[in-house]
Parts: sequence; structure tokens; C-alpha cells
Amino acid sequence: MGALTVASDIDVLARFGRALADPIRCRILLALRQAPACPADLADALDVFRTRLSNHLACLRDCGLVVTVPDGRRTRYELADERLGHTLDDLRTAVVAGESDRTCVDADDKGCC
Repeated sequence: MGALTVASDIDVLARFGRALADPIRCRILLALRQAPACPADLADALDVFRTRLSNHLACLRDCGLVVTVPDGRRTRYELADERLGHTLDDLRTAVVAGESDRTCVDADDKGCC
């Protein structure tokens, strides 16, 4: 596969990276990988204030990673595509496999991980 040169491909990966850059958003994605959930239930399960959770859900929605589904008088959140759950599993597995030889450095020669 060639280098990513199409702006939309780069934008998609950058959005995914920004979404994963926050531990709360990661926890939300992992929870939704298990099952769709309403914000109140997610807030309780993740022990996060509802307003803070709402901001993170909005970010994930804007990134195209989660969608809302009306559920009676409530709104349920779920992954936008079931392949995202598999992607999260694959990414986690790949990172764990590579941890034994971690030499991650940023531009300032400081550890970035």
C-alpha cells in the first residue's frame, strides 16, 4: 500500500488519533464496543460527571465514531460502525505486542508514550 497522500485519508486518521488521545474517550469507545448505552448509564459505569461525558460524546460524534439512536424518550449511543470495535481490538493488540521493544521518542527526544 502506498503512502497516504489523499487529504481525506489523512484527515480520517488524524480524527481517529484525536479521539483516542483522551483516556475518557478511549473508555467510552471500549464501553460502546461491548454494547450501546445511554449517556446516564455510561456516566455511571465510567464514573464520569455527565456534563464531562456529554462533551466527550459530542467529540466522538463529531469525529464520526459514534452515532445516536432514539430509544423512546432517551438517546442511546453506539459505535458508528461495528468494524470500529474490531479496529480497537486490533490496535490494542498490536500496541501491546510492540511494547516489549518500545523506543517511542518525539521530536524533542523525549519519551512520547
